[in-house]
Amino acid sequence: MTTSSTPRLRLTPMRPRDPQEPGRTASTLELFFDLVFVVAVSVAAAQLHHALSEDHIAHGVQSFVIVFFAIWWAWMNFTWFATSFATDDWLYRVLTILQMGGVLVLAAGIERVYADEDFRVVVVGYVVMRVSMIAQWLRASRSPQTRRLALTYAGGIAIVQVLWIALMFLPHEVTLIGWLVLVIAEIAVPVVAERRGEQTTPRHPHHITERYGLFTLILLGESLLASANAIIKAVHEHEELPPLIAISVLTLLVTAAMWWIYFWPPHHHAITTFAKSMRYGYVHFFVFAAAGAFSAGVEAQIDVITHHSKLSEFVASFTMTVPIALFVLGIWWIALRQNADRVVNIVVPLGAVLVLFDPIVPVPFIVTTVLMVAIVVTLVVRPPITVGGEQ
Repeated sequence: MTTSSTPRLRLTPMRPRDPQEPGRTASTLELFFDLVFVVAVSVAAAQLHHALSEDHIAHGVQSFVIVFFAIWWAWMNFTWFATSFATDDWLYRVLTILQMGGVLVLAAGIERVYADEDFRVVVVGYVVMRVSMIAQWLRASRSPQTRRLALTYAGGIAIVQVLWIALMFLPHEVTLIGWLVLVIAEIAVPVVAERRGEQTTPRHPHHITERYGLFTLILLGESLLASANAIIKAVHEHEELPPLIAISVLTLLVTAAMWWIYFWPPHHHAITTFAKSMRYGYVHFFVFAAAGAFSAGVEAQIDVITHHSKLSEFVASFTMTVPIALFVLGIWWIALRQNADRVVNIVVPLGAVLVLFDPIVPVPFIVTTVLMVAIVVTLVVRPPITVGGEQ
C-alpha cells in the first residue's frame, strides 16, 4: 500500500514546457479556475450597473477600473505562468485553489469599494492570489533553465505585495495615487524579469490565445445575461414591453457581433515576439473591461426604460456604446490589423468610432446594431489574409 501510493505524493519537477507542444489545450483545472472569475466579474458588473443607474458615473467607472484590474491581473498572471510551467501535480492544484479562494475574497469586497471606497477586503483577496503565485514561481526557480527569471518574478511580486498591504494603512486621500503607482509596479515586474537576461518564459501561442478566448466568452456571457434580464423585466413591465423586447434582441445581436469580431482573426499570430506578447496581454485589459462594462450598460438602459434610473436616455446610451467602441478598437489594434486587408482595416475602426454617435439618434441602440452587423458582414465577405503561411 505504501509503495503504490508514494508516487502520488511526489512532485513533478516544474520545468519550462515546450512552446510547440502539439495538441496543447486548456486543462480542466484552468477551466475550473475560470469559474471563480465568473463570480468576480458578475459582482463587479452588477455594482457598476447600480452606480450608473444612480448617476454616479465617475465614481462607478473609477471603482470598476480599480477592481477589474485586480481581477484581470490575477487571471492573466496565472494564465501566462500556466502556459509555461503547468505540472498538474497535487501542490500545483492546491496553490491554484488557494488563488481561487483569493478571488472569492476579492469578490466579497467589491461592494465595499463602491459603497465606502473601502479597499481592505479587495487588497486581502488580491494579496492571497499573488502570494500563491510567488510560491509557484519559487517552484519554477528550481529549474536551472529559468532560475534567475523565476526568482526575479517571485521577488518582484513579493515586494509589490508588501506595498499593497502598506497602502491599506495610509491616509484615504492618497489611496488612488498609491493604487496608480502600484499598478505600474505590478505591470513592470514581467517587463523587468523578461528583459533582465537571456532567460525568458516559453509561450505556447495556441494555448495562451485559447485561454484569452475563453475569458472573453465569460465576459460576453454577462451581456447575454443582461439580454435575458430584459425579457424577464418585460414579463412584469407590460407597459414597456416593446422597448424591453427590442433591447433584448439588439443586445443579443451586438453580443454575437462582438464574439464574431473577436474570433475572426487567428490570434496566435499576435504573440510571436516578446513585444507583441506584452501588447496582446496588456491591451486586453481594455478589451476585457469593455466587455464587462457593456453588460452593466445594458442593465442601466433597462433601468431607464422601466423608469428606475436617474440617468437620461441620452447618457444611458453612452453606457453601452462606449464599451462597444473600446472593445472593437482594442481587438482590432492587437489582433485584427495584421490579418486584415485595407477594406477591413477601414471598416472596423470606423464602425467602432461611429458607434459613439448612436445616442444622438431618437431610437436607442439601432445605429450601433446596424454598424456592428455591417462590420460582421464585411468580415464574412473578406476573410483573414494569410500570415506566415497560415490562414
